[in-house]
Amino acid sequence: MTRANLVAGLAWVGLAILMWTPLFSVAKRTLPYLDAYALGSVRYAAGIVLFVLLLVAAEGREALRYEGRLGAATLYGLIGITGFNLFVWLGLGHTRPEHASIILALQTPLTAIAVWLVRGQRPAAFTIGCVLLAFAGVVLVVTQGNPNAAFAGGELLGDLLVFCGALAWVTYTLAGAWRFPGWSPLRMTVLTCIPGTIGLLAANAAAVFFRFSEIPTLEAVAAVWWQILYFSVGTVVLGIFGFNAAARRLGPLNTMLMLNLIPIGVFAIEAALGRSFASAELAGAAVVIGALVANNLYLRGTSTSR
Repeated sequence: MTRANLVAGLAWVGLAILMWTPLFSVAKRTLPYLDAYALGSVRYAAGIVLFVLLLVAAEGREALRYEGRLGAATLYGLIGITGFNLFVWLGLGHTRPEHASIILALQTPLTAIAVWLVRGQRPAAFTIGCVLLAFAGVVLVVTQGNPNAAFAGGELLGDLLVFCGALAWVTYTLAGAWRFPGWSPLRMTVLTCIPGTIGLLAANAAAVFFRFSEIPTLEAVAAVWWQILYFSVGTVVLGIFGFNAAARRLGPLNTMLMLNLIPIGVFAIEAALGRSFASAELAGAAVVIGALVANNLYLRGTSTSR
């Protein structure tokens, strides 16, 4: 890795971390104005326009063609974009931002398990140990050291929904690696985001029709205009583009290692906003992050020695 690539990669992953760290804290406080259905729809409806323009500028209009992969792009767009957003935002309405960030940090070990189940590539014993330790840490965070606490205020339901969102994103990520060879990360992202965004809009319309949701008023939208701008431009366009650019320069293992800073940032934001944490929550978060970092360093050392 050249020095220029290292500096550029760190800058891009820094941008992704900066964009994604406040996401759950901002979203939690936006949900009273825009419910989970509206939040997902607005986030991607605006972001996808910018993404399409970016793809055309980078790769030309021909990159918008699906080339016989419309079905696969639609399927995984509905899983990764529609499913992730609905599960996470509905779950966040019942749980805490720091819990959501810790649960979503499990995406790395969940990916290792998925590769094992689908392709028979058994992880190393060290990785399996780190996975089990990370799951134990999440349980400690969710229960706060008291199993009865997980059921308070419907938080367990929220945590389970966020976990389903993590599974949806893992499926989407693996699809990008296995199902769309020859497509750049940007092209795969845009061509799956289009049907995924349509899915979000359809789910929002169905929720309004069956009275699970209401169309937000103009006053509600105006009250969170900067949050909408942040969600669409910051988290969708700059965050995803920064992550993809960093992964190309630093490699996926190094990039994922840096993303482990996000849960730490979420805990810091919530603490600054007046949240207090049980000692079991902090211990569990430390266990999760420590297990993920240890496994990432182990995998990086393994790949370097080959």
